[in-house]
Amino acid sequence: MKVTSKNQLYLSGFCILVGAFASAIIWLFLKTVSIGTSLLWEWLPQKAPLPFYTIFICTAGGALIGVFRKKFGDYPEELSAVLGKVRKEKHYEYRRMPVLLAAAFLPLVIGSSVGPEAGLTGIIIGLCYWAGDNLKFAKHNAREYSEIGIAVTLSLLFHSPLFGIFAVEEENKEKELPVLPKTSKIFVYGLTIASGFGVYLLLSDLFGAGMSGFPSFPEQKPERADYLLLLPYILGGCVLAKFYQLSHHGCEKLAQKFQPLCKETLGGLCLGVAGFAAPAVLFSGEEQMGELMTSYLEYMPALLLGMAFLKILLTNICIQSGLKGGHFFPVIFAGVCFGYGIAGLVFPGSGGHVVFAAAVVTAALLGGIMKKPLAVTMVLFLCFPVKMFVWIFLSAAIGSKIC
Repeated sequence: MKVTSKNQLYLSGFCILVGAFASAIIWLFLKTVSIGTSLLWEWLPQKAPLPFYTIFICTAGGALIGVFRKKFGDYPEELSAVLGKVRKEKHYEYRRMPVLLAAAFLPLVIGSSVGPEAGLTGIIIGLCYWAGDNLKFAKHNAREYSEIGIAVTLSLLFHSPLFGIFAVEEENKEKELPVLPKTSKIFVYGLTIASGFGVYLLLSDLFGAGMSGFPSFPEQKPERADYLLLLPYILGGCVLAKFYQLSHHGCEKLAQKFQPLCKETLGGLCLGVAGFAAPAVLFSGEEQMGELMTSYLEYMPALLLGMAFLKILLTNICIQSGLKGGHFFPVIFAGVCFGYGIAGLVFPGSGGHVVFAAAVVTAALLGGIMKKPLAVTMVLFLCFPVKMFVWIFLSAAIGSKIC
């Protein structure tokens, strides 16, 4: 993307529009999900109480998703699949935008253990390619603008401006793709993300936020006992990462044995049974983590450890059965659960060590899955204190090497 004095003004204006429009779409989508979730899980049970309501809603929702996918196709697509199409075809289909929106909406509103990032990135990329096909200025830079769209989407969803940039740039380096020139890269990303955050915060202040986001952990000064347990915490995160990888491949192979519609219905049934037994494993994990932060002492440490494994297994079941979405949010919740569980075993009845344990375990877990320590560090700033930068980065780097 060449930036000259002639088109600098056009570029600036277009970046502001991309950020503003993408953030408005993201806010509206998340707000709609929030309203739909409240209606389905709070209002309707009061009006029509049913026995085993969770199992019924999740199973029926899975069947509905199966019918939808059989008619319209395998949506939403995971982020890696979307990027693969962009690299291979130099384009992303945007004419089925209502389908993309509905496909991203349905799993989230029925309580699927997934995050919204997978569906939303495809939507924003599609809008960027629409701009490339319909706006003269953007025509020759559609792929670059799609990367900007990914960056602003991830940044807004994770409330971490740097995460979206690092995720896109590291992806480009791994695939040996050209990245934006250094002279314009900071300007383009910074202007777009600033515009996106401004519009998103304005809409949230005026009409309420669609997603509350992960809560922030309180500041905690690690003690000597925490440092001594650094390696066990990292190993715990690596165990979870290995379990994620094994359950991912296992669920993928198992899902291939079932026909469409049957697969999604069974996935919904598994979701409903797990949610009936442990309601905290439903949804992406943000609100559940906030509740966990205030009530974790009420849980047995073994229960928290088991909940972490169940959350990861359920996330892979949902993704592979068609109740699809992103894995970042539920994986972070699982890492926090596991960290709380280990800290509870080592320091019974004490709440002073859980933040360090949760940060290290989650960093090692995400590092083992993503293999991008710096991006992991950026995304975990959304909930953990910045002062833990060194330990988060170290744990993510070790996890990325040994998992």
